[in-house]
Amino acid sequence: MSGPPVPHGLDAEGFIAREGSLARVQDAFRPVVAAARAGLTEAFGARLHSGYLYGSVPRGTARVGRSDLDLLVALRSEPAEADRTAVADLGTALDRRFPQIDGVGTLLYSRARLLSEAERYDLGWFLACLCTPLLGDDIAGGLPRYRPGSLLARETNGDLARLLPRWRERIAGAADTEQARRPLVRFMSRHLVRTGFTLVMPRWNGWTSELDEMAEVFGAYHPRRAAQMRVAARYGREPVGDAAILRGYVDDLGPWLAAEYARVHGEKSGSPAS
Repeated sequence: MSGPPVPHGLDAEGFIAREGSLARVQDAFRPVVAAARAGLTEAFGARLHSGYLYGSVPRGTARVGRSDLDLLVALRSEPAEADRTAVADLGTALDRRFPQIDGVGTLLYSRARLLSEAERYDLGWFLACLCTPLLGDDIAGGLPRYRPGSLLARETNGDLARLLPRWRERIAGAADTEQARRPLVRFMSRHLVRTGFTLVMPRWNGWTSELDEMAEVFGAYHPRRAAQMRVAARYGREPVGDAAILRGYVDDLGPWLAAEYARVHGEKSGSPAS
């Protein structure tokens, strides 16, 4: 078995370093980011506490015409249905206006939830370590620093066992077309790769958000599953609408990964996200 990549992604004190910055946004995506900033301000006004970028755009690894724009929005109060409609409309407008992106995904929460004890090692960590401030006051100042340990692993991805039944329902309810299955393959591939990585993250003692490297790190510790995870990383970037891939995820790789995760880190408290 070959060894994993050299660990990285931590600061000098061993905490996960915040990734991404506005300075890393490639020129092709700067107009998109500017329009997103203006659109959030217009949509929410004084109710907007802060907005953030995450994903490949602030990391400087986005691919023109293939990468999506990922946003996290913090409101001063709990989001209402009208707020969810507003971010959906903004995403649709940005996607239509800018061909350099392939869709917009927006997470919408209240400031109170992001700072809550229940989310300290899930959404709080996500914002503090993986999100780049775009506008407003950065919530990360009210959150701790994070080490790549078992607690973080459990609270970020320890709910796979509870998610799998929902995934099966989503697969069964999707239209029997390649186009309908492709987004499911992309989503589930990414989720499984990230779960596989955080399974071994405390042993590796580092952080990365790159799918291929996550799969490589995982494979160094679980060589029998390495090929499956490499394929999942590829489909996370370039999804195909093959029903057999989805069946393999919910009948083989997913159940194995959920059981191994529970054995090593335990299960996440609370209810799972969809």
